Amino acid sequence: MIEFEVPGLRKFQLKNLVLDYNGTIAFDGELIPGVEKLLSELSKQLKIYIVTADTFNKVKDFQNLIEAEVHILPPEDQIKLKADFVEILGQDSTVVIGNGANDSKMLKVSALGIAVIGKEGASSKTLQNADIVCNSIEDALNLLLNPKLIIATLRQ
Repeated sequence: MIEFEVPGLRKFQLKNLVLDYNGTIAFDGELIPGVEKLLSELSKQLKIYIVTADTFNKVKDFQNLIEAEVHILPPEDQIKLKADFVEILGQDSTVVIGNGANDSKMLKVSALGIAVIGKEGASSKTLQNADIVCNSIEDALNLLLNPKLIIATLRQ
């Protein structure tokens, strides 16, 4: 678990990390270099879930690299399915990282939503629903490894 308090906002007790795959931790279906190490470090504190449509059919290759539970979703109604997944896990204890339009609602319902722009870009709807916006997945994962950075960004 990752615990911290943001002055003027709330106390966070994060147990789960939900990530989109393509565009968030992978580009063109391939895991972004450096992500494996960061996720391995975070897996000591958080239960990690990947929710994806698996556009490039490569997420299973990634699954063996770190401790993560992979959920491949059908192409229909992904916005709702991803948000429902976060709600079932426990939205008050879940941090979400994503970039696509189909990630927008799961960022909104989570305790902490982080949008990643990355090489693929990010949906403006997802940016609006994020608590924090990062340039890269490495930046986003490093925030979780050093929660004082989150406190500095979100303090009221």
